[in-house]
Amino acid sequence: MPVTPLLDSDLPHLERCLALAEEALLTGDQPFGSILVDASGREVFADHNRIAGGDETQHPEFAIARWAAAHLAPAERSRATVYTSGEHCAMCAAAHGWVGLGRIVYASSTEQLTGWLQGLGLAAGRVAPLPIESVVPGALVSGPAPELAERVRALHERYYNAR
Repeated sequence: MPVTPLLDSDLPHLERCLALAEEALLTGDQPFGSILVDASGREVFADHNRIAGGDETQHPEFAIARWAAAHLAPAERSRATVYTSGEHCAMCAAAHGWVGLGRIVYASSTEQLTGWLQGLGLAAGRVAPLPIESVVPGALVSGPAPELAERVRALHERYYNAR
């Protein structure tokens, strides 16, 4: 399924994700933040990256999938939207697909992040930088948000320049 355009109603939720990404950065973590919004538009779960403790699977999108599986019926999950500061990695996209969550909206793409990190002279990660649709065919995806790109890039530069 092709990437769909962002809606005006998506931007406030993406702003919340950037605030969570900033929170992650302030705690020494990579700057990623995500929220789960139910069909009525209400935020029901929020988290940020928590990999600084050594567990590289502690991504907020993965936490959302686990929380949704435990707290929402399958029909509720399919109508919910995941908002995130950065496009899901392959692990998080798979969790999203297995749990049956609905739309994914991201502020910055994997392609953008890969380019920013290369620009900082960083080596490729241990997991292939796949777009969500390669992992979850048929996923309803919207992003990136061009108006937020510079802010997201700046968060990542702050993180890697501090290391």
